[in-house]
Order: sequence, then C-alpha cells, then structure tokens
Amino acid sequence: MFTLVPWLASIPPLWLQLTIVGVWLATILLLAECLSRYTAIDSEVVRKIVHIGVGNVILLAWWFRLPIELGVGASVLFSAIAFLSYRIPVLLSLNSVGRKSLGTFFYAVSIGVLIGCFWTLQQYHHAVLGVLVMTWGDGLAALVGQRFGRHPYKVFGMQKSLEGTLTMAIVSFAVSSLVLLEVQGDLWQTGAISLVIALVATGLEAFSKFGIDNLTVPLGSAALSFFLSQLAT
Repeated sequence: MFTLVPWLASIPPLWLQLTIVGVWLATILLLAECLSRYTAIDSEVVRKIVHIGVGNVILLAWWFRLPIELGVGASVLFSAIAFLSYRIPVLLSLNSVGRKSLGTFFYAVSIGVLIGCFWTLQQYHHAVLGVLVMTWGDGLAALVGQRFGRHPYKVFGMQKSLEGTLTMAIVSFAVSSLVLLEVQGDLWQTGAISLVIALVATGLEAFSKFGIDNLTVPLGSAALSFFLSQLAT
C-alpha cells in the first residue's frame, strides 16, 4: 500500500525532532525572504512558496507524533509573527505592507486549532488532511490561476479563474485521497469522501474574502473528513 508518511521503526528523540522541524521552517522562511528582497520574483509567488513550504511541516508533526503542546505553541508563535508582519515589515515574504489580508495569520491559527482538536482525539490524519488541502490546493490554485488563468470570473468582487478553481478541486481530491488511503485503505469509501471534501473546499476557497479561506478551508476539510469517516464506519 502507498505510504504517505514513512513511519519510523523508532521515533527520534525530541531534541532531534525539534531540530529537524526548526531547520525546515527556517530554510523555507530564509529562502522566501531572500527571494523577496533580492530578486524580481512576484511577491505572490514568494508568499505561496512560504504557504506550501510551511504547511508541509504538518507531515513532520504526524511522522514524529509531536506533542500537542509544541504544535499549539508553535502555532501561537507564528500567528503572532504573521500578525505583526501584517502591521510592520518584519518579514517581507509573509505579507506586503498594507495588503488587506490576514491570510497568513489565519493559516497559522488553523494549524494550531487542528492540532489541538485531532491530536487530542489521536485522529492525526484529519488535521493533516485539512492542512494539506489548504497547503497544496489553495497554493497551486493561486499559482495556476495567476499564470494560466484564461477564463476569469468574479465572486463578491474577487477575481478568480476557472483554471485556478479546477486546480483547487483536483489537488484537494488528490491530497484527501492520499491521506485517507494511508489510514483507511478502502478505495471506494476514500474516493467518495475525498470528492465531497474537494467540492466543499473548492467552494470555501472561492467564496472566502480577506484571507479567511486559510481558516475555513482547513477547518472545513478536516471536519468533513472526520464526520464522513465516522459515518462510514
């Protein structure tokens, strides 16, 4: 069976886990900051590098079974940094000064909420699914829409593209399927649940304003995954 998270025969000591996670996050932020300050790469592309790179840390948390206190604590810390960066130019890679979106802040908050809920239940994969749907679905949808969007439409004054929306749906379905297959193994059940998650996540992403989709998409996807999986058992 395909393995999304390569379980270790023995979990490394906590200090090594924290080192690996810290190095990963620092590398992503440093790379994005250098791109933002010293290259002509579009700021939205840089933000999505952070968006995708940081979001994948949830796989390390799942892999290592990081303590809930560390996950929630890290979320609080990054939420504070993201909010501060929204106000003043702490990290150019997180938000442009004056950009009317708290997306990065909501993103950090959502990770903490999901870890707090599903680590407590020992249903780690639902938190992972919610974060990765947002990480890859929204991240790639924005990049594809910006680069290849040829069929624009507007929702509540927000510019979207059919190409970006389709990318969100496909990637959300793929991510949900991979995570659920990891723990369920039932192809048809996984496909049905993943399809519902993908459609709802795509709708939440399309209709959310001011970056609130970074909260509604991961929380909504994880909640759906949990409740539909409970119904299917």
